[in-house]
Amino acid sequence: MRRVLVLRGGALGDFIVTLPALAALRARWPAARIELVGNATAAALAKNRGWLDAVHPQHEARWAGLYGAGPLAPELAAWLGDFDLVVNFWPDPDGELQRRFPLHPRQTFLTAAAWPVSAPAAQHYLDALAPLGLGAVEPRTALLPLPGIPPASDFAPIVIHPGSGSPRKNWPAAAWRQLIRELGRPVALVLGEAEAAHWSNDLPPLAAVWRQPELETLVARLAGGGLFLGHDSGISHLAAACGRTCVLLFGPTDPAMWAPPFSAVTVLRRGDTLEQLSVAEVLAAVRATPFAPV
Repeated sequence: MRRVLVLRGGALGDFIVTLPALAALRARWPAARIELVGNATAAALAKNRGWLDAVHPQHEARWAGLYGAGPLAPELAAWLGDFDLVVNFWPDPDGELQRRFPLHPRQTFLTAAAWPVSAPAAQHYLDALAPLGLGAVEPRTALLPLPGIPPASDFAPIVIHPGSGSPRKNWPAAAWRQLIRELGRPVALVLGEAEAAHWSNDLPPLAAVWRQPELETLVARLAGGGLFLGHDSGISHLAAACGRTCVLLFGPTDPAMWAPPFSAVTVLRRGDTLEQLSVAEVLAAVRATPFAPV
């Protein structure tokens, strides 16, 4: 196998649940050139660790030519034709990519639904590789800080990410504030663009803010143990992969599918809305962890 192309879109969490598949491809073909079209920011985590050799942003206009019945641009057709294996995790509801690939008899094309149908989600993307005979692969991949990066000077034993990709998956901000007060210990809040507006004022006195940190900076800060609290989000997947003990609050999404499949992850769920979870329940779960601050 000389060259492999993986098509995988989505946000940070979608990419992290694909890491075991990428790591399995690299383990099987250590000398192959493996490239990915997808979320370039998230995929840098894999490129920096040698699981990928190149990353191409998923929003480039040239990829639109893959859909539809028209011929590919000659330059794109030549580039795609040089891959021995193409693995597709992009949406293909009308089968356009399946009709497009393989481009020649020597090319292998594997495809699976973009939205996972087997749990945990990482297993879905591993199952798509079964025809390659890779053997049993665990549906989890650890992320370690890059060599040469010193330990974070602002390591926090308790990290909270009070957001996610959807407001429906978030515990109320007032509940988070009450929990922080009752913890009685300093915490670090990871705030992305979506959360900043809700937390720009009235920060709890014991809360430091990590505002939109770069992913490798966040990996370094999360590494080394400690406790993480969050929702069904990409940051939660990142924290679990970095070795944090996690207490994760779930509501409308299925934790069997979407919770990180690490042994140090505890999931709390009382129904489809997170308002049903009380501060007392979350505090009790925190107290049951090895890193209990209270």
